[in-house]
Amino acid sequence: MDLTLGYLLAINVVAFLAYGLDKYKAKNNLWRIPEATLITLAVIGGSIGALFGMRFFHHKTKKPKFSVGVPVILIIQIVIIILYEAHMIG
Repeated sequence: MDLTLGYLLAINVVAFLAYGLDKYKAKNNLWRIPEATLITLAVIGGSIGALFGMRFFHHKTKKPKFSVGVPVILIIQIVIIILYEAHMIG
């Protein structure tokens, strides 16, 4: 369990920083982080960091792929955790 929590903490920090870095690159006309990479970070466990990054850096908030997609990813992850925990208890 400690390894899982460590992973989730790390991937969420990486996702948060990736959204900030991409915003910086967008403002400075530099090479960007691909949208697929930003979404993948959310899918592999960084959805909370991605959401915080979107809000904190005001980045990708007008794109439905992100403004709808990332919260949906988070909801799916929460449902999976609830079902997993229910299965482990019952």
